[in-house]
Amino acid sequence: MVKMAEKITFGNTIADWQERINVVRMREERIARARATMRKYGVPALLVGASENIRYLTSLRGSPGQGRKYILFFAEHDPVVFEEPGWIRQMPDQAPWIKNWRIARYWLGGVCGPEASKDEAEIYAAEIHQELKDRGLTGEKLGLVGVEGLGKSELEKLKLKCVEAKSLILEARQVKTRDEINCEKMVAAITSTAWYKVWQGLRPGMKEKDLTQIVANAAYEAGADDIPSVGFRSGPETFERGFDRTGRTIELGDLVIGTLCGSIRFMGYGTCTFRTFCAGAKPKDREKDWYKKLLDRVNAVIEAIKPGATTADAAKYFAPASSWGYKDEAEVLTIEIGHGIGIGGGYDYPIINRQWSLKHPAVIEPGMVIAVESSEGEHRVGGVRLENMVVVTETGCEIIDHFPREEILVAPA
Repeated sequence: MVKMAEKITFGNTIADWQERINVVRMREERIARARATMRKYGVPALLVGASENIRYLTSLRGSPGQGRKYILFFAEHDPVVFEEPGWIRQMPDQAPWIKNWRIARYWLGGVCGPEASKDEAEIYAAEIHQELKDRGLTGEKLGLVGVEGLGKSELEKLKLKCVEAKSLILEARQVKTRDEINCEKMVAAITSTAWYKVWQGLRPGMKEKDLTQIVANAAYEAGADDIPSVGFRSGPETFERGFDRTGRTIELGDLVIGTLCGSIRFMGYGTCTFRTFCAGAKPKDREKDWYKKLLDRVNAVIEAIKPGATTADAAKYFAPASSWGYKDEAEVLTIEIGHGIGIGGGYDYPIINRQWSLKHPAVIEPGMVIAVESSEGEHRVGGVRLENMVVVTETGCEIIDHFPREEILVAPA
């Protein structure tokens, strides 16, 4: 039987009378995990241009555009932050834990033209080279995470030993600290508030995009710090996966599926949940049958997630792609799946699915936070979806998103 996690006992504001999310401890423990993983693989320096990994390593926010901000992160030295124009004037006194600031060199994705891009990339590479030289690291591996091809090319011209390091940073991120887990519990609580407002506000005659606005308002009021995207599908568009927010008018008795995947964030940590509603009428028997199959499947996967088990042990409980007449498991990738979730709201380790896990199993560890999602239905008829977020404990795993999941939720007419 699946187990629900204890709800958090604190709010998302600052207090001096209660231990809440300790951001200094979280930052230090994330840095320690990253450095331990770098030492494990003999990579003394990382050049990082992906915003979610910059935040993981330094706690700095910034523009989402790749290359505008990048960092050199070291196993044995203080990081160097290459900050974008404007931000570099604002940030040093805002983030005093960062000691080394430089102006970023970037070429706006090439829109300045090929010759100007190459000139700027040469300066970019020369400055990276100098920072490594100052620390005696020009002969060592330089791990690249989210670095554009032109930048990599210029670094290699300077004889730097560039290696892809996305898997390294994913490994560091896969087990969450206590404060990271509490961030995920907080964003799950915020998401439950948003789901409640959807259930309360859903009416026949609305359009799918109206529900997007309900989520945004509810999540911000509940304490979310970012809402990148929200999606809803209704009626015959609820199975399989396709366009959302189409402007379709929701009719009486329609199934409505909400997608809050990476959509709501707190302290940078994202939610990944699905819920299924019925607009103003009880679901049909066929729809109830779909949902029972779906719930049983998700529960079986969750119950198999435990320390020492592997992703293959859990993946076998997902339905094979052939259940819907598909010929290849690739056709249900990102649909019948469990995946790590964390900062940035994207996919972390581990992945649980029939496509990869049965052949390439990974060990499940305490402290992982995993989203488990599945679907059921018929093409152009309709379908149901459910996704839960779980945290792996020493004895099993617990669901951290507490909004009701046992049945299709009927929104009042």
